[in-house]
This record gives sequence, structure tokens and C-alpha cells, in this order.
Amino acid sequence: MVNTNTLAQMAEQLDLGSYLYLGRGIAKGGGRNLKSLLANGFEAVLGAVFLDAGYDAAYHYYLNRYRSLPSPAQDENFKGRLQQVAQERFGLTPFYDSEGARVGNQREYTSVVFAGGDPLGTGHGGTKQEAEQEAARAALQSLGEGAAVVPIAPKPGRTARPRKRRAPSPRSKTALRAGDGTGEAAEIVTMVPASETQPAGEPNTAVGEPSRSRQFGEVID
Repeated sequence: MVNTNTLAQMAEQLDLGSYLYLGRGIAKGGGRNLKSLLANGFEAVLGAVFLDAGYDAAYHYYLNRYRSLPSPAQDENFKGRLQQVAQERFGLTPFYDSEGARVGNQREYTSVVFAGGDPLGTGHGGTKQEAEQEAARAALQSLGEGAAVVPIAPKPGRTARPRKRRAPSPRSKTALRAGDGTGEAAEIVTMVPASETQPAGEPNTAVGEPSRSRQFGEVID
């Protein structure tokens, strides 16, 4: 009953996103529809009801909003469910060992959940929290508590930005491939002259040019 998806749905029913005080950047980036902000906003409203009218009023207000949802929200708090199961079966609180690694242009986290010294499940995700939730979901399935557990849908990866091609160097010699009548762009080929063979340890200098210091580029007499 208490998770980001449920609270965000309740906030959407109240059109709470229209009342959030946001900075220009996050407002332009769709912050008024961000689930985490909507959930936090609804918790703030519930806290205001509690401070103004007491616990009973907040309790019934929340239940009434929850019952008005068109369909039950999916509970993705696998960590909370695993904690209950682990405490009931083993009398232990599960803990997570998480590490991050760079995969291409993105970072991926791997998390292993333990109860005592025994690993219960392993998960992967784009954030540490996602990896821990996935590890808890795998642990619930391994413990036979995953009949109604639905795998977490992975978030779409970031779209790679197109890189700008560098202009060819003035010293480069380019040759254009002859067109074949298909309208394709000609390929630019950079021709780099082979360097002359020089003794090991000697500076690489062109014929007729004075020798220069490797470190400072000064002319060596």
C-alpha cells in the first residue's frame, strides 16, 4: 500500500503535479509528472493532514484515497517483502553487497543479498537501488515466495548523442572515392606518409630541419 507507484497514482488523482513548486530546469524536463516527486508531494499532503487533524483523520484519508484507485498498484518493494520473510524464517535481517562497473557509456550495478553468510539472490540494474530490488526479487523466488512476483521491467537506456566529425587536418592529403551513380557520399580517406627509418632513441626530424629538444621543442646546436 505504501510505495512510489501507489503514492504517485494518488497524487495524480489530485492533480498534485500542478501545485509543485519547481525550478525552471526540472519543470521543463517533465518534473511535474515524475513519480518520485509526485509520491513525495502526496506524503507531504498526508503529513499536513496529520498535523492539522490528527492520526485518525490521516489514516482514513489515506484509506479513502487508496480505495478510489481504479486498480491496485503493483508493489515493487521486494526488499521490504524479503525482510519480512527472512526475519520469519531465519530471524535475520538481509543485507546487500553492491558494486558498480562501467559498461560502455553507462554504469551497471550488481548486488548480492545475504541472510547471515548465505547468498539468497543476485540482481543487476542501472542504479544501486534497482540492483538491490532485483536481487530481493530473485531471493524471494529462490525461497518459494515469488509466485506473484513480477520481474522488474528494465528502464530504457540513454540515447547516444551523435558525435561531431572533426574537420580534416590541413596537412592531411585526402582522396575522394569516385561516385558510382547511387548518390552516396564520397568517402574521405586520410593518407599518412610512412616515416623514415631512424636509429632508436634519435628524434624524429624531417630532412633539412634542425634537431629539436623532445621536451621543450628548442633547436639543438
